[in-house]
This record gives sequence, structure tokens and C-alpha cells, in this order.
Amino acid sequence: MVVNFRRFRKCQVRQLMMTCFVISAVMVYWESSDSNLTNHVKSYSLRHLLSSLDFISANLTISRGEARRFSDHQYLINHEQKCTNRDVLLLLFVKSSPENFERRQAIRSTWGNEAYIERTLGVSVRVVFALGLHPSPSQRKKLQEMLHQEDEKYNDLIQQDFLDTFHNLTIKLLLQLGWTHAYCSNAQFLMSADDDIFVHMPNLIHYLQEVRRSGVKDFWVGKVHRGAPPIRRKDSKYYVSEEMYPWSMYPDYTPGAGYVVSKDVAARVYEASLTLNASLYIDDVFMGICANAMGISPQEHAFFSGEGRAPYHLCIYNQMMTSHGHVKDFHELWRLATDPEVQKVSLGLLGKLYCTVAKIRLLCVPQFQNTYPCRAAFL
Repeated sequence: MVVNFRRFRKCQVRQLMMTCFVISAVMVYWESSDSNLTNHVKSYSLRHLLSSLDFISANLTISRGEARRFSDHQYLINHEQKCTNRDVLLLLFVKSSPENFERRQAIRSTWGNEAYIERTLGVSVRVVFALGLHPSPSQRKKLQEMLHQEDEKYNDLIQQDFLDTFHNLTIKLLLQLGWTHAYCSNAQFLMSADDDIFVHMPNLIHYLQEVRRSGVKDFWVGKVHRGAPPIRRKDSKYYVSEEMYPWSMYPDYTPGAGYVVSKDVAARVYEASLTLNASLYIDDVFMGICANAMGISPQEHAFFSGEGRAPYHLCIYNQMMTSHGHVKDFHELWRLATDPEVQKVSLGLLGKLYCTVAKIRLLCVPQFQNTYPCRAAFL
């Protein structure tokens, strides 16, 4: 991740312009073909889902008493006053596992540093970590002691007494929705994120401030999966049986790695979760089911990476919102992403041209199809 700020010679500029022209011409054809495929899938999805989604939500509806068993867990660590007397722009819930101390610390010292955000960006953001119990009884006692010590120092852990496993991720989502409803309903936006995600907080804050000023309602943004089918392969981590989910497609949803909703959406999704069967352990899909039951659809944002990791490049950082799959490089990425010199690279005609070509080369190739789309190169 070395940043190079050398000036370009005239011949290099001509070469860049020719490259940009050729690649752009190719991409017009590529994007057109991709659009046709996407429209076909969307058309099929709409035909299928319009006839079945009401049926899905109706069949997953249960009584409040039955639904309570999924969310009726005791708090082991809680901070009821975290959001009181504050004009909170964003409540950011990071899904973490009890043993991931280093990841939480890296987040606190980079993009999740509340003091830095308030001092530098002038807004109040609350960052908390959602946890369950470590699934191993032999390790649980020692880890609980360490978690209490960690929380005494940072006051940012929210933990309930369910087992912290992949198959309990929907319960962790219910923890986030329930805690937000009970203790931080005043936050203008709620973000759910994994603890291996990088968030470009300055870009995100500026974006959310614009959204708030526009008065948008039903706001739910991230990388959107449309018309995705359940995975039926039993060897897959994401396997879902037909007994659990008998339909051929999921409602539209955003990957749980990182997405943002407005407070009205958070409240309505929480309300829907009170009467829906949460036994489906794919938490982001369950979020989509809850939202769909309330008539809410997600919006695609080109610079939310979903499951993918964004390519390392100075021209990417100016527009980055999230990048998934980071553990050891939080500090270096944070340094580069917030470097004022990096932000100057895309200024001016030559800067814009250079960054367009660089983004085309980085994003318009198959190996990066799980992160930002090719069209992001032209934004």
C-alpha cells in the first residue's frame, strides 16, 4: 500500500487518455450486457417474489409469545445510558466474538474512535460491540473475566447470555434491534457491521449528514443481493434446508458485513421481528424478511463492499464507505484513507482522469466482482 504522488509527463497523459478511451468503450458494451442480465434476473425475481413474498411472511408469522423465545436473553454486560442526552447521528453496532480482543481494540483506535469522530467530524457517534457467550464452557469463565475488565476500561460491550456461534447470528441481530429500541432510539441511523470490516468514517459521516438534511425516509443502504436463492449444498456454511426455508428465493437484502438504516427503518424492522420466526440463522436474510414484511427495500451503494475487500489504491479511498475482510491492516489502511495528501490525488482534470483509469483497471475485472461494481469506476 505505497502511495506515489509523482507527476505525470505529457506522454504518460496521452497514454492514459488513450487507455481510458479504449477501456471505456469496452465497458459500455460490458455494462450494457451486464444490465441486460441484471434486468432479466430482476424481472424474474419480481414476477416470482410478488406472488410469494406475502406468503413467505405470512408463513413465518408467529405469536409474540413464541417469537419472544428468540430474543428473551439476559444482559450480562449492558450500558443503558450510552445514548442519553446526546444528539447521536449514528449508532454503530459491531458484531464481535468474545475472543476477538485485538479486533475490537484496532477498531477503537481507528475508525471506531468516538472521540476522534466528535473532534474531527463534529458529530456524535456511538460504537458498541454485540457479543454472546463463548461456546466452549472450558474457556468461558476466563474470557468473561477478561471481557468485564475490557468493558470497565472502554464501556462499549453489549453482551447477552446466548452462545456466540454462527448459527446464532440472527439472535445477535435481535440483540441489536432490541437494544437500539430500548436504549438508543434517538440515534438518526443504525449501522450493523462485522468486526473485520473497515469503515471510512469521514466519508460515511458526510454521506449520512447529506441524507439527514434531505429528510429521506425508509433509508436502508449497502450492497444489495436481489433475488438470491438459498444455498442447498450441505457442505456450505450457509446451507439452509427446504424445511427451514422452502421457497426458491430470498427477499432483497444487504450482506451483514455492513449496512446502514435510518431510525424509522430500525423501529419498523424491530416491530416486524416481534412476530416473525427467527429460526433462520442467516441474519442478513432475516433482516430482509423483516424489512420486506414492512414494505421496505434496500438501496444499492456502489462503495459498500458487501462480502468483498476493496482493492488497495489511493483513488479508491476518496469514495470508500466499507471494505470487508480486514484484521491486521486496520491502522495502515486508516492512515492512508485519512491522509490529506491522498485526497488531493483525484483533484483537477488530470487527477480525475488518472483515478478513472486506475479504478477501471481495479474494479472492471472478475476477481473484484464481490466488492465495488465496475460502474463505481465512473462515479
